[in-house]
Order: sequence, then structure tokens, then C-alpha cells
Amino acid sequence: MMEIVADGLAFPEGPVVMADGSVIVVELAGGRITRCCNGRKETVCDIGGGPNGAAIGPDGALYVCNNGGLDLARFRNARGPGHEGRIERVDLATGKFERVYEACDGIPLEAPNDMVFDAEGRMWFTDLGKSHDGIRTASGLFSALPDGSSITAINRHAVSYNGIGLSPDGAHVYVADTHQARLWRYERKVAAQKPEWVATASGPVGFDSLAVTAAGNICVATLFEGGITTITPDGHLSRFAIGGERYVTNIAFGGADMRDAWITLSTSGRLAKLRWDEPGLELCYNG
Repeated sequence: MMEIVADGLAFPEGPVVMADGSVIVVELAGGRITRCCNGRKETVCDIGGGPNGAAIGPDGALYVCNNGGLDLARFRNARGPGHEGRIERVDLATGKFERVYEACDGIPLEAPNDMVFDAEGRMWFTDLGKSHDGIRTASGLFSALPDGSSITAINRHAVSYNGIGLSPDGAHVYVADTHQARLWRYERKVAAQKPEWVATASGPVGFDSLAVTAAGNICVATLFEGGITTITPDGHLSRFAIGGERYVTNIAFGGADMRDAWITLSTSGRLAKLRWDEPGLELCYNG
């Protein structure tokens, strides 16, 4: 049974399950970071732009992929002055935020989307890219240190990279491509490489963010025919449908046994919770 634990959210994404049982979400259309707990919503900060994905870093701060904001009339990522894509750091105790990265090798970030931290403290994040005037800018995968000292482009030639996660042994980085509904796998410690194709979903669907289970299965939030698509490392797919929701955008695991699944239902502005059939993988710095 699915429980609605928060509603009235402005296109929620990026759920982060905290050790105290609260869940932090970004409100993409509201430019806010919000903590949900015991039926209450508390604004952590008004970060502005379009906060998209988030993760706790090794210093305990919240790191946020900010796509720069939405063009609400066309429902797409906005471009131009004031809509710069960036990576930001939020002090959860004070709500103070600062920009960490706006570019890589002198090339501006377009629309950072989702991120994960590895056990060595590096962030891995995707950039979805943007569409404007009939042009689609490139998407990509990046790796960076959270102190702002080093950022590397792993791939600048993707179509529409979105969700990202690590395999349980930390050896691989999984990336979901929205418009292709494909899952790709990278070797984390190989700098220059071609990703390995894992699976492609059939039907009129798109892939959004993802979470990995303790057994290594990849659970991908699925758009248009909303739900969660679970993909095994060898490419077998199964789908859990959530009726009436075109934009099922994120899933995150938590709870004492890691079987509580927190899912953002962005169409209706809700955060939902349900029991999953296997435990999720514990993230490196959420404890």
C-alpha cells in the first residue's frame, strides 16, 4: 500500500532519506529545498533556479544539482542569464548555500540533474542538457571533488543523461538516459571509456532518476507510463506501475531494514512511501 506523506510540493524530486527519518526533497518548480517529517514541511532554503537532484556529501552538507530553472510556459529547462546550471552546497544547519561548480574545462554546465557520492568522497553527476530554438545541447557525465578543486568530464556526448547510482561494490556507475529509456554502465576507475549498454525499456516511456538495491538491481523512476522499472545487472526488466502519474521521477531507500521506498510523484506534487520487495543499498554518507 502506498502512503502519501507530503503533498502540495512544486514538482518534487531528489529525495534524500536522513538518519532521523525525515526526507529532504527539492522543489524544482519552486526553487526550494524542503524537509518532510511527520506530516510537516519545513523549508531548508530558497535556493532559486531549478534544484533537481541532491545527495549528502562526506562533510554532511547537502549537494544539489541545479538546472538553472524552468521555463514553465514550455515546461523545459530555461537558458540565458540567471539560468546557469550549477552544483551547489547547502549547509543543512543554517540553510546557507554556495555555488561549487558552474563549468568544466571552461565550458559552462547546462542542466546538472542528479548525483551520487562514492566511498572516496567524489561526486558523480549527470548533466541533462537543454533544448532551445530547435537546438539540443549535449548531455554528459561528470566527476568532481566536493571542495570545488577538481572536475572532470567523463562523457560530453550523451543524449539525455538523468539518474545515476553506484553498484554495491562501487566498481560501476549506472546512468539512465531519459529520452532513450536506456540504462548504461561505466567503470568507475576508468577515465576514458565507452559505456556498456545494460537495457532499454519498451513502449512510450522515459527514464528519470534511479536507486540501487543491496542485491545490485537498478530501480529506475519511469515517466509517461509512470512507475518504477527494476533492471537486473544482466539486463532483465520488470515494472511496478503507479497509475495516474505521468511523472514518477525519483526513488530513494531508507528505514531500519532499507525496504522503505520514498517516491516522488511530481505530476501531483506528492511524496509517497511504500514497502519495497528487497532492501535498498545504503548510501555512503546518509547515516
